[in-house]
Amino acid sequence: MLNITIREEKPTDVEEIRELTAKAFADKDYSNQTEHFVIDALRAAGVLSISLVALLDDQIVGHNAFSPIEISDGTKNWYAMGPLSVLPQYQRLGIGGMLIREGLAKLKALNAGGCYLVGDSRYYPRFGFENVEGLYCEGASAEVSFALSFTGSMPQGKVSYHPAFFVSGPMHEQTDQKF
Repeated sequence: MLNITIREEKPTDVEEIRELTAKAFADKDYSNQTEHFVIDALRAAGVLSISLVALLDDQIVGHNAFSPIEISDGTKNWYAMGPLSVLPQYQRLGIGGMLIREGLAKLKALNAGGCYLVGDSRYYPRFGFENVEGLYCEGASAEVSFALSFTGSMPQGKVSYHPAFFVSGPMHEQTDQKF
């Protein structure tokens, strides 16, 4: 059993988070390998609402990000989860689950209405996430679109992520992004 500690990110963690996120997605065929740029852009835009790291001894081995989303029906106070990253050699050991559970608890403490994500259809239902007919993100199929309501009320409509999710490189190379 690994002795993992979950805590909020510190300014000194930024480079280590960037490196572990790049490594976590490096060989994933569903990724365009920009997840580490997304986290930097969310942070730079001031919308990285919750940023958690998983520590094994003093090494960061996992990270999870939460940021606000907009829903076309006007529902407020919902958040996106992700990117969720765990170093490849520590995947499938429960670290991602620990980061998810702690992040959801922090969202509830903020009185969030719920959480939305696009991800693996085999993984996220175990945390209470479900596919919701009528709640969608353009470009994502229904089977990988998930929501978890904290209030019992499920929004309907189009989910819009912050523009930071659409960066394609380091922030200093993004001349057309307006944050």
